[in-house]
Amino acid sequence: MTRDWNALPSANSLWEATAEPARGFPVLSGELQADVVIIGAGYTALSAAHHIARSGLLPVVLEANRPGWGASGRNGGVITAKFRLSFREIDAMHGRAMAKRMYEIAHESTDMVEELVSEFGIASANLTRTGQVKAAHNETTLKAAIDEANWMTREMGSAEVRILDKHGVREETGSDVFVGGVVNPGSGGIHPLNYLRGLADGVARRGVPIFQESPVVGLRREKEGIVAETPRGAVRAKQAIIATNSYSDLTGATAHLQRTLIPFRSAMVATEKLPRNLAGKLMPTGRTHTETKRMMRWFRMVDNRVIFGGRGAFGKQDSQSAFDALRRAMVGIFPDLADMPLEYKWSGLVAMTLDSVPHIGRLDERMLFSVGYNGAGVAMSSLMGRYLAAFVRGETPNVGLLDARRMKAIPFYPLREPAVRMVAGWYQFLDAIGR
Repeated sequence: MTRDWNALPSANSLWEATAEPARGFPVLSGELQADVVIIGAGYTALSAAHHIARSGLLPVVLEANRPGWGASGRNGGVITAKFRLSFREIDAMHGRAMAKRMYEIAHESTDMVEELVSEFGIASANLTRTGQVKAAHNETTLKAAIDEANWMTREMGSAEVRILDKHGVREETGSDVFVGGVVNPGSGGIHPLNYLRGLADGVARRGVPIFQESPVVGLRREKEGIVAETPRGAVRAKQAIIATNSYSDLTGATAHLQRTLIPFRSAMVATEKLPRNLAGKLMPTGRTHTETKRMMRWFRMVDNRVIFGGRGAFGKQDSQSAFDALRRAMVGIFPDLADMPLEYKWSGLVAMTLDSVPHIGRLDERMLFSVGYNGAGVAMSSLMGRYLAAFVRGETPNVGLLDARRMKAIPFYPLREPAVRMVAGWYQFLDAIGR
């Protein structure tokens, strides 16, 4: 069953409240010709449109709602050079050459964000590259984080990784609950919706047609290409790109990709602006922060507010119980926030895959896709747009483990939601007992 895109609400997010005004785009009416039709208008789609247009081809972008309505406008704005599968695990499972290629791809992704921000002059994106702190909640996870950091330095040549003791992590976070941690360079933060809107505006100014409120309700092949049908129009193109990620089931035209993904709701809260003395005490270095629990929480300071997010929100709509759980976790780390009201609460869908990495490539000779960012999509989806453009041109870029041919369907797909709940519950139990 597909979703009613008109019934889905906007995010009550800090990003929506503080973003630059959205540029309006028309609804597709009538028929257009293009080299490539791109379904979706998030980071993947807009980066692909930019790189395809730069190749001298004409892309057309079709968005079911408006640019930034989905995950690109609902995420936490954290930029990391990583995958959910660690490089050490990749090395053990697939060998050193693959681990190094994946390491290269991960760092290309963070550089791509910086390149696109510079290319389109998106100052309002407020991009930072100050690094990320992984804060350990017990000695066991601290040892694992240190071992991983040392392995990365020794085997991958990762520079500037710094180990923190309890005092050091307290200075970084302003919290006493962690026993130590690791500072990873290169990561950073961004205003995700301003980044998205800057991309959309920049791509449109360079002549790429973008249509909003134009869901693709049908995709059919013709002898010379493919036709993407919307309620009021159609685009005839030689190739199509599906860039819908966890929102692939918005219509039946892209729903088949959803069977390769496990949608997992990620929730976020943001406090009111903190008093100056408290704002200066918490996370003073401007880095982003994660913790080492299985049900990972992440937090950062933006405009004198604490943003706190994590996994574990279930169902298809926002959940007050999930927001309450986040608040309790936030106060557990930062007791000084116990009486600080929350001003914003929102959530979005993360697309998980069976092998914990994204996948990109061809479905067939006419259709391409990139999905499954596993919670680290701001940077990676930006890079995947460049690789999609290479595929469109007939090239075969080395995408390592991201190769579409490695993608697997979810077994027992109808049982995915209870299975996710069961696994998340088990992780929560292990976190609670300190395992």
